[in-house]
Amino acid sequence: MTPDSSPTDQGAARPLRYVAIGDSLTEGVGDDPWPDGTPRGWADRLAEILAHHHGAIDYANLAVRGYRTAQIRDTQLDAALAMEPDVVTFTAGMNDLLRPRFDREALLQALVDIVAPCTERGARVLVVPIPDIRSVLPVSRVFESRRRELNGMYRYLAEHHGMLEPTVTTGSVFEDRRAWADDRLHLSALGHERLAVGAAHLLGVPNDTDWLTPPDGPAPPHTLRGHVTWARTFAGPWIGRRLRGRSSGDGRVAKQVELHRLTA
Repeated sequence: MTPDSSPTDQGAARPLRYVAIGDSLTEGVGDDPWPDGTPRGWADRLAEILAHHHGAIDYANLAVRGYRTAQIRDTQLDAALAMEPDVVTFTAGMNDLLRPRFDREALLQALVDIVAPCTERGARVLVVPIPDIRSVLPVSRVFESRRRELNGMYRYLAEHHGMLEPTVTTGSVFEDRRAWADDRLHLSALGHERLAVGAAHLLGVPNDTDWLTPPDGPAPPHTLRGHVTWARTFAGPWIGRRLRGRSSGDGRVAKQVELHRLTA
């Protein structure tokens, strides 16, 4: 299934509209890319599943890596709402957790500002919770309390603003190192694939995949060489950007800013 480059036919009965917003996870970082090098990712995979199930959908992906929640609200929400979506998925909050200053009240308000207008317009809204990745990225222990707080905010959004209930990820594939890319901050192709299937399940698309269970066998162990390679290749550049006040999203634009038709 590939996107049709022609404009959506407004004269025909309108198919389901799915708009993805968020950060690098929704952009698709860590997944196997499309042939042109564009990140694929779980949202693109979910769009394919929905198109297969419904016959056709209209899909846009406004996510940009490195964006914090307030940036997602300020730069992506209005465009998403203008598309009159039936389904909105988003990833937001991880980049807030990783900053030295963690403003809980501002983060919760930004999340409410994103979710409430979507659900008030009748869209089904799905967020990706933050799993416990201490076995994947040991330094994440520093942010563990923040992670739990953020997931608590997601539950609040489900209880008070009509968002779909976030999935519990404890003991799931998303705590397994094989579901994570070499940078240990983004999902691998396996993780993106499982997340897409899980999101489809939450949206009522039937499937027989046991998407939460880790693969058979033990995950590969961490090694000293692996830690050193990770620190040199990923942690060092990330710290350097923080010290310079830069973001991986600087100068980037969303990969699919208009609705495109996907067919089964």
